[in-house]
This record gives sequence, structure tokens and C-alpha cells, in this order.
Amino acid sequence: MYIHLSPIFALSKMTIKYKLNVKTGSGIILIIILSLFLLQINGWSRNKKVYLSALTSSSDTIPSKKKRVKPVVKDTARATDTSSLSKDSLKSTIDTLHASKDSLDAPVTYTAKDSGVMIIPTKEFLLYGNSNMKHKDVVLDAGTIRYNSETEIIKAFGGTTDSTKNSLNKAQLVQGQMKSISDTISFSMKNLKGLTKNTYFNEGELYVNAEVLKKQTKDVFYAKSALITTCNLDTPHFAFRTKKVKLINGKYAYSGPAFPEFEGVPIPIAIPFGIFPLSQGRHSGLLPPAFTSNDTYGFGLEGLGFYKVVNDNWDVITRANIYSYGGWTLSVNPKYMVRYKYTGAFNVTFQDTKALNTGYTVQKNEFTVSKTFMINWTHSMDNRAMPGTNFSANVNYGSTRYNSLVANNPMMNFQNNLSSSISYSKDFNGKANLSLNLNHTQNNNTHLVSLSLPNASFNMVTIYPFQQKEKVGTPKWWQSIGIGYSGNFQNQFNFYDTANNTFKKILDTAQWGISHSIPITLTLPPVGPFTFSPSVSYQEHWLAQKIIRSWDSAKGKVDTNIYRGLYTTRQVSFGISANTRIFGTLKFDSSHKILGIRHEMRPTIGFSYSPDMSSKYYKNVQVDTFGHTQLFNQFDGVVPGGFAPGASGSISFGVDNLLEMKVRNKNDTTATGIKKVKLIDGFGFSGAYNLLADSFPLSTFSIYARSTLFQKVNITANATLDPYAINKYGIRVQDLMIKNGQLGRITNASIALSTSFKSKSIDPKQDKDRLQVDPFMTPDEQQRQLQFARSNPAEYTDFNIPWTVNISYSLNYSKSFRSDSTGAYSYFSTITSSINFTGDFSLTPKWKMGGNGYFDFTAGKLQQFSMFVTREMHCWQLAVNVTPIGLYRSFSITINPKSGILRDLRINRSRTYSNYSY
Repeated sequence: MYIHLSPIFALSKMTIKYKLNVKTGSGIILIIILSLFLLQINGWSRNKKVYLSALTSSSDTIPSKKKRVKPVVKDTARATDTSSLSKDSLKSTIDTLHASKDSLDAPVTYTAKDSGVMIIPTKEFLLYGNSNMKHKDVVLDAGTIRYNSETEIIKAFGGTTDSTKNSLNKAQLVQGQMKSISDTISFSMKNLKGLTKNTYFNEGELYVNAEVLKKQTKDVFYAKSALITTCNLDTPHFAFRTKKVKLINGKYAYSGPAFPEFEGVPIPIAIPFGIFPLSQGRHSGLLPPAFTSNDTYGFGLEGLGFYKVVNDNWDVITRANIYSYGGWTLSVNPKYMVRYKYTGAFNVTFQDTKALNTGYTVQKNEFTVSKTFMINWTHSMDNRAMPGTNFSANVNYGSTRYNSLVANNPMMNFQNNLSSSISYSKDFNGKANLSLNLNHTQNNNTHLVSLSLPNASFNMVTIYPFQQKEKVGTPKWWQSIGIGYSGNFQNQFNFYDTANNTFKKILDTAQWGISHSIPITLTLPPVGPFTFSPSVSYQEHWLAQKIIRSWDSAKGKVDTNIYRGLYTTRQVSFGISANTRIFGTLKFDSSHKILGIRHEMRPTIGFSYSPDMSSKYYKNVQVDTFGHTQLFNQFDGVVPGGFAPGASGSISFGVDNLLEMKVRNKNDTTATGIKKVKLIDGFGFSGAYNLLADSFPLSTFSIYARSTLFQKVNITANATLDPYAINKYGIRVQDLMIKNGQLGRITNASIALSTSFKSKSIDPKQDKDRLQVDPFMTPDEQQRQLQFARSNPAEYTDFNIPWTVNISYSLNYSKSFRSDSTGAYSYFSTITSSINFTGDFSLTPKWKMGGNGYFDFTAGKLQQFSMFVTREMHCWQLAVNVTPIGLYRSFSITINPKSGILRDLRINRSRTYSNYSY
């Protein structure tokens, strides 16, 4: 049917009521939907959590003067007499309107449970009872919808109430994934101004309930008597109640004086104003500090900073710590990222430490002043940017005392080693690859710094020169001969981190060298149970210097002379190896739970020969006034070093073992009820015997074992056994200890055990990693996040797991050779052992405590210990962190909302005490 809207509303003098069965009035609904696009209201319901969005598009809402296409309206409630029709015969039809220039340009469908009424004299159209309208991605649901074409005002109302006094069929507007809910909606199409009552809306993490909400412009709203919170419960745990709020859609919400409420109980202390961010994405702004008190540095502000967005690819975080005694810390952390290409970050930190001398000894100065710095840089390249090429960097360089001066971070205080690496690699179509590396290591105790740059490595994939391009028949043995090549260039600087260093002194420590290796391999077919693998290898080193040592009898010491130039040394070796596997099974009666124990042995034996090509570089030199001598190589301490002296015809041997058993499940008698249990993952030994050596032909033995007990306890053990005895002076002699019934002497050994236990989850569906790692974070950012989690475990507690325990233990033993004041040499033993532990357990479903520590058995004391107590409060969190033992003793109490936008709204109390000796 065709409906001309203008003639209908021109009948103003007639009193006509025309009741429809909700199948007419398509033109009126078009005007209603047009107005809904001009409204921008967000709301949320107390009965459920909803997410809403502004409905007004960013484009101009003024109708265009361009000719529009006639709209097609899909009317599912056509005005016709249905008394003679069955229910199934009511089908949707499409009506076409002669639309004006302001008509909509898309089909509209609408339904109502009750009816639709058009009142011509008052120019109103109404829909009653669970009204629903759809246009494109917009859906409107309400109890009643009313439109007045004369005043151009649209109103939507909720329905009745249920037994719980909750409003039914509230005016609900949905666009895509966004939703708005209010008791009533009223606005004018003329100036886009509107008014809603009892509106709930959600913007990001912010939830607002406004008694009255007024829309001033497309993006600006004013709320009266509003309740602001980030808690998504029907009755929020906390909120801020304020009389006036101004909201700028997608940007900020500003409030006047606001009174906090907890569990509905108001607090008589108000905040003078509130600024709540509503925008998503990156935005520049201030970073609020935290107050702290430290007996070494004084009162302070920590974390005061500014976040600056430079552009789409760069941003910068600047933070500062300021202390009352005069010390300060400044860090600049720029980050960059180009999607699908690379990502990285810099961090430059300067520490000007002014620490109060609080020791018992009399100090010359009241304060100890030190200036330190730290530079960090990480860079990673996306594999999709340049396939076959990769560039990465992880640089950590700074003052040796930097880590020990960082307060409130016990994990960092005990990190005595720094390392860095920058690498570039290029693959040449799978035939060869080139890599360039820059490496750095630094020991904070010895102050020794080693720089290795640049290092270059070129490796060629093994080629088979005798292999035919087209394989025909059975291949010959010589066709499997392969030749490879690898070359390495090293350039190294070694110096101590002192104030007297100059660039020239560092350059004087430079060493460089090149090593070449050409391996030749041959793969032979198996001979019965044995596999043979012959090999030939040629190695050559190019060195930039040599060191000549000699005894100076006048001075009573060893003189060292360094000669620079180009020197070479080389080595050739030939070898063949054989290996096999031997199995043995001990079976038990079928009635036993253990069906059998299986033992697998993997013996290997090999022979290698190397002619003497390096003895001319060795010399016996007197080392003390007692006449003791020591064999020195003129390339000792030179990059890349020399080869062993003398000819070698060695037989190498070794045995690796695996022990496992088959166990039957009593409750399952089928084949699937039998499982394998590893008793020992691997244990064995290896050694060698030099047939051509003049002395000490038998090498030391390497013994190892590894296992996982009960699938929980990981055990790793290693030891070195020397088969030769020592004399009364502690000097090694050529007498085998096995002659006296002993296998040998253990010169060093270690054992490490680690285990982890945790209880079952309260709700397996909620199992998740509390420390979510952003895939776009740089490796350095991920490490810092992990380090922050370790330093603040209370903020990353998983209440879904009642308890967890992690323990690791290590024991190390070694024997060292030394001389005393009389010139006698002897061995002395060194034993070190320590245990690390972490764990937590729930006192109640909402209270949890835990801790971590490090106990040094050698020193006989607890070197570091931290503990925490945390309280889960749904949208708030209470965290208490205490470090009673360590370089810095501290405690902190923090209460803060979990929401990201209110995270800095915290109550914090912290104190730090220093145990550090300046």
C-alpha cells in the first residue's frame, strides 16, 4: 500500500483514532528510527552487566540535499483484518513508501506484542507491549514507544514491574555490540537535545548511574545525582557519589566534589574533584607518584612521571624518584613498534644516590654519595618482515653498583652479572648462513667487563660432491661423503670498570682471532646392530698475538712479554665411532602390579688420531723460588687459543642407560591400563684413553644422572672422577687409584633438585595465568613485568588455587690446587649449598599469604626472605609486602582498586631500611 504522510497529518480539524494491529505505520517508524540515530546515550542495568556505546555517528546529522533512493520498509505487522486468517498465514510483506528527502535509506522491521496506534489529530504514533524495531545494526526494545511529528519528540518507556520491583522492558537500544538501557528516553529531533531518567551506562571500566542525564550536544552530557564506580555488581562495593558530572563521549568524565561510599556507607571525606578517563588507546598524561619513607634516603616520591605519545609508532615514559636527603633517580623509557616489522624499547636510568651512613662505626662523612647508571635496549624483528633475515638485541650495560642500590627490589639486589647480545643473521637460500654478534658480560663483584665485538660466523651446509644429481640404483658408499665449512671471527676487549679507564687503555686490551674448521663426514650403512661413522676434521687458528713467559731470577717472578703480529696454529684429526643399543627386561608374574623392568644401554666407542702439530708452542717455565715448573702455551689467554700438545691416538668410550618399568592399573585390566614409568631418565659415564701419551694417558671420567621421581621431583647430578692419585705434596702422580681398590678421586660434583606442588583448583573453569603476557610486549618489557610480579606477589595471587609450593636445592663440591707459604702444594675442598623456596596458601577463601626466600647453607643463614598477605575484595585489593631480610628491609601496605583507570587511587604506606654497607 502507498501512504502519503503529509495528507494524513493535514487533517488536524478531525478527531479520528485509527487503531492498527501493529501491521501499519511504516512511515512513522522510519522517522522514529531516524531520531534514534541522533541520540547518544550509554546505560547499564542493575540486574546485569551491559556494555553501551554512543549511537550518534561521527558524521553530520543534517540531512543531505542529494537525492535519496526510495526506502524499502519491511513491515511484519501489516494493517489488515486477520480475523479470517489462520496464525500460520500471517507472513511478512514489503511495503514501499513515497518517501521525503528526510526518509531513511534501509529496510525497517518492527513488532509489538500488543498493538500499534496512530492518533492523527495529535500527530502521534505509538507501539505497545514489548515493542521491537530493527534498522541495519540498530535494535530498539521498549515497553512503549511514542513519536510526535509536530514537536518532533521521541519518547521510549519501560514496562510494568515484577514481584521484585525491577522494571521490565526498559528502553533498550543496541547498535552492534553496544547497548543502552534507561527507564525513559526523551529528546528533540530539532536541536538533538535530550533527557533521560534513571540511566545506567558503561564506558570502558567505568559504570555510572545518573538520576537525570541531559544531552547537550552530540558528544557532551550532563548528569545530576550520579553514582560512579568500576565495580560491576548490582550493588557495587564502592562508588563515588556526586551531584554534577560532565561527560565527553570517548574522552573524560569530570565531576565536582565526590563522596566515596563503601558497601553503601558514605565516607565523610570528599575528594574536591574527579577526572575519569573514558577514552581507549594511548593518551599522553601525568603518572602519579607513591609516597615512601626510607631511613637511608629519607622521605620520597617514587614513580612521578609523564607518559607521552609521540606518534603511532613511538611513545615515551619518563619517571623520577625524589628523596628528601637529596638523592634522585631519573629513567627515560621510549618504546617503538611497527606492526609486522619490528618492536623494541630503550631504558636509560640515572641514579644520584645520597645515602645516610647509619652504621655503628664512625664515618668520615654523614652521607655517602654515588652516581650510577643503567642502559637497556631490546629489539626484535618480525619473521614476516624479511624472511631469511633476522636482527635482535638485548643490551644491559651499566655501573657495577647499580643493582645493589635499587631499593624495594630484593631480586635485583642479588643480580651480580650483566650480559648483552646483539645479533644479525642472514640465510642464503638454505645453503649457507652468516651471523654477526656483539656480546658483553659484566661481573659486579670483580668489576671485570668483557666486550666481544664484532663476532662473525659463516657456516656452509654440508655438500656431497660425489653424489649424483639423479639417483639411479643403489647409492655407492663414497657418494655419502660430505664436506662442510665453518669460520669464526672474534674480537675481544677485557678491562676493569674503574674511573681510571680511558678509551686508549680499553683499545690496548683488544684481541682478535679467526678459526676455520672443515669437517668431512661419511655415513655408512649399519653392520648388524652396529652403526659406524668415520670422520676427518681440519682446524686452523689465526691469532693476533702470542705470549712468551720466562722466569726472572733477579726479581723472583715470571715475566710476561706480549708480541703482536699474525700467528697460526693448526690441527688435523681422524676418527671413527660405533654405537649400538642393548635391551634387557626383567619380567614379573602377571598377578603383580609391576609387570616388568626394562633396561636399555647405549654404549659408544670411538677412535681418533691427531698428529703432534702444537708441541713447539709449549714450554716448561719455572713458576716459584722452589723450582716448580709449569707447562705454558704461548697462545694461552689469546683468542681463540691453541691446541693440545703431543700426538694423540685416543680411544673414547661411554655408556648411557635408561631404566623404566611397566605398571598395571588394578582398576583397568585392558591393554590401555598398562603404563610406562621412567625410573631413571639417563645415567652413565664417558672418558678417553690416549694411546700415544707419555704420561697420564687416561682422562678424567664424567659421570652423570638425571631422573624425575613421581613425576614431581627433578634430579640432576654430575661429577668428575680423576683416576690418578696424588702424593703427599698434593701433586698428581701416575699411579692409578684402582690398584688400591679405589676408582678415583672426585674433583668436583653437583646435584640439583627441584619440585613444585599445588592443590587442585576450586573452579577448573577459572584456571588462568594471573600474569597475562601481551604478545606485543618486547622481551625486555616481559622480563620487567615478571620481575615486578616477583617483587609484588600479592598483586598476582591466584585465589582459585588454595596453595602452591616450589622448592629448588643445589649442592656443589670442588677441589682446588694451591700452594702454601712453604711451597708445598695441596688440594682444598669447597662445598656450597643453598635452597630457594616460594609458596602461598589461603587462610580463608579471600585471605592468602605466601613468601619466597633463599637460604645459604654455607653461610648458615637466610640471605633473603620476603612475604606477603593479600585480601581479595572483588573490585579492590589489599596487599601487604614485607621483606625482613636482605640488603634492604622493607614493608608496604597498599589498598587500591583493581580497575586500570583507578589503579593510582591507592592508599599506600611503605618504609625501607638499609642493611647495605656503603
